[in-house]
Amino acid sequence: MDVAASFEKAVQHKLVGEYDEALAILRPLLQTTPNDAAILHELGLIHSFKVDMDESIYYLETAVRMSPTSVLYMLDAGKTHAMFGNDDKAKAIFEYVLKLEPGNEEAQKNLAYYQ
Repeated sequence: MDVAASFEKAVQHKLVGEYDEALAILRPLLQTTPNDAAILHELGLIHSFKVDMDESIYYLETAVRMSPTSVLYMLDAGKTHAMFGNDDKAKAIFEYVLKLEPGNEEAQKNLAYYQ
């Protein structure tokens, strides 16, 4: 199975709450393609769903560093920081997104919690 098909299979597992199955696919994929921001992003999301803060933040922030123009990755990192109580970091991320995209409604909505 190629990387794209394996990645899609892992996403499908994630969508139905089969997080361990998704991780079992994504971890080897990351070994094959260590600089794939999409894989890192998915790993970060899954770890946030499993309430594994350190792993989640690590993968999401690495995805942002590898794809520094991805507003989606930034928003997910910001929401994850907020979920785990890292309010200053979350606020900074949402403010940064608004500098990149002043009309971004998701960043505005999330930033409103800190007003």
